[in-house]
Amino acid sequence: MNYPHFMILAKTITLLGVLVMSVALFQGLATGDFFGEGRQLAAMPWGIVSLVDLYTGFVLFSCWIIYRERSPLVAGLWTIAMMTLGFFAGSLYAFIALHRSGHDWRRFWLGRHA
Repeated sequence: MNYPHFMILAKTITLLGVLVMSVALFQGLATGDFFGEGRQLAAMPWGIVSLVDLYTGFVLFSCWIIYRERSPLVAGLWTIAMMTLGFFAGSLYAFIALHRSGHDWRRFWLGRHA
């Protein structure tokens, strides 16, 4: 399956994700109180729902990474990056996977299993 125009769109979206997340992470780290604001978030019912939702997505995305990677070490490092940097890491991983796929969607989705 070869759809280069969709591949270009996917690369653009993932690169935008990396850039937007970079700005958001930098601003949050530069101006926010990670632990203080985290305590406030965890004290609110919808804050907990948001965190559960977020980490469910991180786990599911990490499962895809683990499935497609050859090296358990590489998969583990990307999973740690997902859990700590969120979709900055997810966007970067997807961008790299798209780039390495050679415009082959099957290779992008399945990695080593393609």
